[in-house]
Amino acid sequence: MTNKVQEYRKEKGLRQYELAKILNVTRQTIIAIENNKFNPSLELSFRISNFFDRPIEEIFTYTKEEL
Repeated sequence: MTNKVQEYRKEKGLRQYELAKILNVTRQTIIAIENNKFNPSLELSFRISNFFDRPIEEIFTYTKEEL
């Protein structure tokens, strides 16, 4: 799964630790998500989507090969 978390975070001018605090997760979680090393839970995905005011499917995408 690929995502645009880093892109949208930078658009808002936030550092990783700031986004982590807003989402109530660790900075390491944000790093792992941005580096495609960790797929967030559905709950966290919704929190990310709500914070960036974008649909989940715009933030997180799968290629056909990944499905």
